[in-house]
Amino acid sequence: MAAERDAGGRRSATIKDVAAAAGVGIATVSRVFSGTGSVSPATRERVQAAARELDYRPSALGRGLKLRRSGGIGLIVPDVTDPFRADLVAGVLACARTFGEHVILDAAHGDPAREAEIVDRLVEQRVDGIIAVPAGTEAAWRAPAGIGASVVFADRVPPGLREIPAVLADDRAGVRTLTEYLVGLGHRRIAFLGAAPASPGGDRPAPAAPGEEDRAGPPAQVRERAFRDTMAALGAGVDEDLVVAARHERDSAFAAAAGLLQRRGDVTAVLAAGHLLGEAAVLVARELDLRVPADVSIAMVDDVPWAELCDPPLTTVARPGHDIGYRACELLLRDRTRRTRRGPVLLPAELVIRGSCGPPRPARSPARPA
Repeated sequence: MAAERDAGGRRSATIKDVAAAAGVGIATVSRVFSGTGSVSPATRERVQAAARELDYRPSALGRGLKLRRSGGIGLIVPDVTDPFRADLVAGVLACARTFGEHVILDAAHGDPAREAEIVDRLVEQRVDGIIAVPAGTEAAWRAPAGIGASVVFADRVPPGLREIPAVLADDRAGVRTLTEYLVGLGHRRIAFLGAAPASPGGDRPAPAAPGEEDRAGPPAQVRERAFRDTMAALGAGVDEDLVVAARHERDSAFAAAAGLLQRRGDVTAVLAAGHLLGEAAVLVARELDLRVPADVSIAMVDDVPWAELCDPPLTTVARPGHDIGYRACELLLRDRTRRTRRGPVLLPAELVIRGSCGPPRPARSPARPA
């Protein structure tokens, strides 16, 4: 068979050329680009450097025919416009690029039925694996895992699916650190603005068992439980009237924050469990002419770009969205032995202290509705 040539008539590099340049066998080069088998990091870097130097591109079509797969990675997120999710997507894309893989991206918008349709389509296309920020239930995700499709969860894990590998931010530690910071400033009447249960009539999270730190449950429950446990450990207690839930919609978040701050003039700090809730708290405080942090301190989970642009800039818990996406992709394509172990990969969440929190002031009178 004649060697392939590029548009300039030059002979294209082959896998044999890469193997010779890197000083390894053809099988090693194949393992590097297929993501199968064990290859040391130094050897992988040497092979990839040789491939770049020779401008070598593996034949995706040939590999797909051999493996009876179309190749590529399926990536399912709730929303591509959310800044944290966008950061996560960027991490997956960056990692996939280093492996020469392409990514098929789709958004389920938190709809389990739509998510199931996307999963079915990706399985039919015989992708190499699926990375998902899941909205569906245990039953919905057992099907693709059962037929051999590699699955890695990012940012959350459906209940009952702890055996499927996942990469998560350590939300529990992040919320605990933020709560300790607020209590350390002298706050006791801390409002927790959280997410409503995913299912109608869902209960508030129960306290964790002694010694148990459940980091892999639904994020809303993990964060609220961390707040409650930390307040209890610090002897501060939790005023149930100050624990408010909202749906993941701007109108619902705004209504929850407005009802809270209008009803309870004694609140000295608000801990928002997500950036949409934090945005609502900032807007409501502005409408009620509350000074931040003189009248009320505000802090939130997720260090999205606009947090630093607020006046004053917001104190946040920075969750590593890009790293979560990158590590999930690595787990899918490279660390196959790690995928057989139990327990998620936890990445640290960092407290970022800015000007939106300060010591509490004397209680103010309840605000009158406009």
